[in-house]
Amino acid sequence: MSGYKNFQVSRNKSPKQSNVFTKGRNFNKKNDNISKSNRLMEGIGIWASFYRANPHRFVKEYLGINLKLFQMILIVMMNFSHYFMYLASRGQGKTWITAIYCVVRSILWPETKIIIASGTKGQAREVIEKIDDLRKNSSNLTREISDLSTSANDPKVEFHNGSWIKVVASNDGARSKRANLLIADEFRMIDLDIINKVLRKFLTAPRQPRYLNKPEYAHLQERNKEVYLSSCWYTVHWSWAKLKAFYQSMISGKSYFVCGLPYQLAIKESLLMKDQVLDEMSEDDFDATAFSMEMECLFFGESEKAFFKFEDLNKNRRIARPIYPKENYGLIRDKNFSYENKKPGEIRLVSCDIAGMAGKENDASAYTIFRLIPSTKGFERHIVYMESMSGGHTNTQAVRIRQLFNDFECDYLVLDTQNMGLGIFDALIQPLFDKERNIEYDPWNCINDERMAERCTVNNAQKVIYSVKGNASFNSQCAVSLRDGLRRGKVKLLLSENEGRESLKKLKGFSDLTVEFQTNLEMPYVQTTMLINEMINLEAEINDSGLIKLKEPKTKRKDRYSSVTYGNYIATELERFMFKAENNDDYHFFIYD
Repeated sequence: MSGYKNFQVSRNKSPKQSNVFTKGRNFNKKNDNISKSNRLMEGIGIWASFYRANPHRFVKEYLGINLKLFQMILIVMMNFSHYFMYLASRGQGKTWITAIYCVVRSILWPETKIIIASGTKGQAREVIEKIDDLRKNSSNLTREISDLSTSANDPKVEFHNGSWIKVVASNDGARSKRANLLIADEFRMIDLDIINKVLRKFLTAPRQPRYLNKPEYAHLQERNKEVYLSSCWYTVHWSWAKLKAFYQSMISGKSYFVCGLPYQLAIKESLLMKDQVLDEMSEDDFDATAFSMEMECLFFGESEKAFFKFEDLNKNRRIARPIYPKENYGLIRDKNFSYENKKPGEIRLVSCDIAGMAGKENDASAYTIFRLIPSTKGFERHIVYMESMSGGHTNTQAVRIRQLFNDFECDYLVLDTQNMGLGIFDALIQPLFDKERNIEYDPWNCINDERMAERCTVNNAQKVIYSVKGNASFNSQCAVSLRDGLRRGKVKLLLSENEGRESLKKLKGFSDLTVEFQTNLEMPYVQTTMLINEMINLEAEINDSGLIKLKEPKTKRKDRYSSVTYGNYIATELERFMFKAENNDDYHFFIYD
């Protein structure tokens, strides 16, 4: 740290340009009593002081890495703030910047202990993987590192100067660790209690360089640091409150720094292509809510009129793995990746909301697979798979429904038979040929609507279809039933896409799949998030009859919601019929004969 105060007046110059440095060199040459070793250490101290004050220059001059201007600012503010929060859109290289800062801190501050935590250990390990990539292109960094491991069991980086970087799981098992720098990557995915009671407790003891043993340097003791990184999320989440707390501390002059950088910056710096963003925004299944959070760097808050609350939905994201169409199970040879057969008494539904022509605004078909698993209180409704189709010919959609029905061993089809759905119904009540699978499907008939059943001209056609026709009363009942099921924990959803992706990465052979196949396996998690975004955008209006009408904002959709709410309603009817059979005379909707 020698010479640090002198360099505050010339921090924009390298030591070789500094008059202070020149004077020091002349003095050392004249003083015969100062050894070559002492002169070397004095020079190291000067350079270390300069680079500690200018970490962005250290990245360029010592590590040989060129940074964008915004990346330089982030590195500097990470270095000088005790509490740092960076909310980033996709495409900005958040993990890469974090890896660089970890390296800078480890080299310039010997014996620094750095802990990286995230919602999943795999996510945190990506920082170590980035450091591994960095050292391949930096000979100086290679010389600084004594050991580096990217293994799932013990990812770490160790330096010759005693510094190290390690990854911990964000759970109670991580207790008793010690660190000088805590990095919480995708911190919104970490439980707040774990952050407060486990992770922040790592920072009990500051770094103890030996010069602190001298009384004249005792005032130079360093503060430990906390770095929080994430994309934006929902305002009901604790991360929103944490952001506001950091912001208030920052504007009051404390050593806090908060910034949110949207996708436009990544485009300006050529880290993201404008055409790519425009293409994503023009897709038929574009999710404006997710885009706002992930790309525009804005937290999203449900309106006061929102009928479904994010908390009710998010707490029910408990299903670890989807069930896929059977064709997917041949892609990965892992014993943990296999089709899940039905449990005793289990019923499966495919529930559909039907759209017409492809490309029509706010219009897409959604297909949802329900598992109805018996319990002492009725059926638990597990939504294990969902896909959507932007319109399509009636025969095309009818064939896809039959494929899903067979693949998931479903027992019933729930179908919206108004408007375009009527054409699908008519296709299903006739023999139907599947060119893709070279199968002819037998016709089906309707269970619960005699007039719809009369449309089928095939005698003894299997009664499989539940016909639903929305009206004010029926839609109100559906909405109330679904909200009640969520609040009571009877409706279970898939985990978030980040958690789902981490789960899939653990499968042997997943990384060998093409990007297209990997995306297909991740899609049910994404569809679940899109379902949630649809639902929290639905605003409730109550008419004079006390019925609830849900309205989606302009340019928003509710096809996934419709598919789910129809399936949940029929699940409720099945539950009443099977668990309270003594009252089944009242359930004329369930079966007409």
